[in-house]
Formats: sequence, structure tokens, C-alpha cells
Amino acid sequence: MATVSESVHGMWSSRLMFILAAAGSAVGLGNIWRFPYVAGENGGGAFVLVYLLCIALIGIPIMSAEIMLGRAGRRSPINSMQALAARSGASPLWELIGWMGALAGFMILSFYGVIAGWAMYYVFESGVGTFVGATGEVATSTFNEFTGNPAQVVGWQSVFMALTVLIVARGVGEGLERTVKYLMPALFILLLVLVGYSMSTGYFGDGLQFLFGFNFEKLTWGGVLMAMGQAFFTLSLGMAAIMTYGAYMPQDSSIVGTAAMVAGLDTMVALLAGMVIFPLVFANGLESSAGPGLMFVTLPLAFGQMPGGQVFGTVFFVLVSFAAITSSISLVEPAVAWLVERLGVTRRRAAIIVGGISWFVGLGSAFSFNIWSEATAFGGMTFFDVMDYVSNNILLPVGGMLIAIFAAWILDDDVRHSEIGIIGERYTLWSMLVGVVAPLAVGIVFVMTIF
Repeated sequence: MATVSESVHGMWSSRLMFILAAAGSAVGLGNIWRFPYVAGENGGGAFVLVYLLCIALIGIPIMSAEIMLGRAGRRSPINSMQALAARSGASPLWELIGWMGALAGFMILSFYGVIAGWAMYYVFESGVGTFVGATGEVATSTFNEFTGNPAQVVGWQSVFMALTVLIVARGVGEGLERTVKYLMPALFILLLVLVGYSMSTGYFGDGLQFLFGFNFEKLTWGGVLMAMGQAFFTLSLGMAAIMTYGAYMPQDSSIVGTAAMVAGLDTMVALLAGMVIFPLVFANGLESSAGPGLMFVTLPLAFGQMPGGQVFGTVFFVLVSFAAITSSISLVEPAVAWLVERLGVTRRRAAIIVGGISWFVGLGSAFSFNIWSEATAFGGMTFFDVMDYVSNNILLPVGGMLIAIFAAWILDDDVRHSEIGIIGERYTLWSMLVGVVAPLAVGIVFVMTIF
């Protein structure tokens, strides 16, 4: 396989643009509601410390391996893996890594678009003052009435998916790069504004104590496993998005250093989100629960009880929507790139096909909260639950393990050395982390989660 210097789909204009794009892919809804809550409930600073170790030992090594494979192949993940396996004299079955990643990303997008649509709806609801002075009953009924209305849920899902398709259809430079160029800085500015607002509650110290106070008694083995899993999933690993973005990465950029910066930005967003959320929750004596209950019931209620809450509540849901968009475009891109390469269709048509099919499959998730809520399988899981479980608990960890094994043990040595760009003890350490530590750690999380 001859070395390809540029992707046919276009290139990021700089290393900074790749960092913003990859960070945009990693930063999503889970950073804003899941990580802060999980950290606070599992020992605060003790959990954060374990999480950071896992980021260093698992997240960054696998991310760097995925970027390396993408940049070495310069194609869609499916075609890159096919070409790299051939170059390495390995079985063509390694191409399945690309297929698994694309499938996982597609499945995640189908239900992610539904939840992102909720966030966009709440921008409107917060903006018109629905939650100003609202009681818990009002906040709960607003959420239940919305999710219980299939027409509304599908309508906002459609708006979000149409926006995602529009961005991806415009290409790497005009679509993906231009979007992250503006949305990612805006996201950080909005976060800092909200942190400042949270500091005015009088409960900022309580929020910091909940999030960062070292409580090793609350850090169980289950919490350690949760930290390992969070470190893997938060960086969008195993879903082909980072491999696709790596295909558009400039050749002279440091892979390991760039992966570390992306992981740092992703972690910073999660911690800042915690600094925003918990002072608001504690200031109003509310329950710091995770999931939709925190984002769509507890927080709107908190904003509604505070001075300026209408404005800052709206800002918060704009922030959530921005995070969702920067993630969704990375989920669409792998399949779009493959369609363009394999079938020769235009990028616009490929984006419409992928987005349209994902929207259609996503109807099952949209209906899981209303007309299909009683339709369950596999021990009571709804369609939404099944899509979430299969993608996050099976496809992503298996894909991540295979990426690490292929990059460390199967990939042609010349390709690995030329792409990774580090030598000596640093290369030995990287090889050990990618080839041994990371696969074992992800394998443990996978087995514990499944069994």
C-alpha cells in the first residue's frame, strides 16, 4: 500500500482544527450529565484520580492507535482497515473493525438524535419562561408530556438530524471544520459563563466538595470499573469517528500529543459541567440524580427558582445542543465517507442516505417513550434500551480491543513506526499500553458489564 498524503474527502487545515473536531466528537451529552454525577457518587476526587489514570493508560493509547490507523489509511474506516490488513499480510477479516465501528456509530446516532432533539426543545421551553417559578410537578409534567407526545419528539428529532445532515453534506472544510471552528469555542465560553453564574449561588463550595472531595470509602471496585468504562466511552473510541477524523489529520502532527490534548479538553468539559450543575442542585435542595431526570427535570427546576434563571437555563440547553451537534456529525461521517468511496455517490446524497436511514431507525427510540413504551424484549428493555446496550456495551468495547491489538501486534512495523512518530523508551511504553494494558482493561470492563 503506497503512502497516501491526503484524503480524497479533504483535510483539516491545521492540527488545532483536528483537536477541536476530535474534542467535539468526544464531548457530548454524557460529559454534561453522566460524568459529574458518577464522580460525585463514587468518591469525588478519588474517582476523578482513578479516571485520569484510566484516561492516561487506556483512553489516550487507544485514541492514538485509532488516529494512527485512520491517518495511515486515509480512507473511510472500512476501506482503511482493508488496505492496512492487506499491507500487513493479515486476514481481510480485520476489515470488520471498520464495519463494527460504523455500525456502532450508526446505532448510537439513531437514539442520540432523539435525546438531542429533547435538548433543542428545551432551549425553546427555557427561552419562553416555562420554568420560571415552576414547581417540581410542573417540571416533571412538562418532561412527561413532551416525551409522551410522539409527534413532538419525532419533530425535534427531525430538526436535529436535518441540521446534522446539512453540516456533513457540506464536506470536511466547509461543513465539519467550519462547524467545530465556531461551536467548540462557543461551547467553552458558554461553560465558563455558566460556571460564573453557578458561583453566585452560594453553594459553589458544596458542589466542589461533592465533585472533588476525596472520599476513598465511597470508591468501590465497581466505581473503579465505572471509571475505566467512562474513560473509554467518553473519548468516542471504537465507533470509527476518531479513525475517520484521523484520516483528515495533517501528516506532520504528533499523534500521541494530539490525543492527549483531546483527552484533556474532554475531561475539562466534564469537570466544568459538574461545577455548573451541582451548586445549582444544592442551592435548591434538589436530587442530584443522573440521566434524563437530572438534565430535563432537576436542572430546569433549579434554573426556574433562581434570579436570571430563564436566561442562563436557555444558555445551558444551547450548550447541550452544541455538544450534541459536534458529536453527531462525527457519527455520520464514517458511513458517508464509505458510501462516497464505495458507490461513487456525491457527498450530499451520501449524507442524506445515512441521515435518513438513521432518522428512520431512530423512530423506534422516539416511540420507546410513548406508543412503544410497553413493547419490551431481553428482560424488559425497550427499543431505545436495546440500541443503547448493544452499541455501548458490546460493539464499542470489542471494537476498541481489536483496534488496540491490530495497531500493536498486526500492523506493519514500518507503518506503525512512521505514523506514531515516537522512538526509544516512549515507543516501548506506548506499545505496552496499547498492546497489553488497554485491551486487558477494556476486556475486564466488557466482561463485568455483560456478565
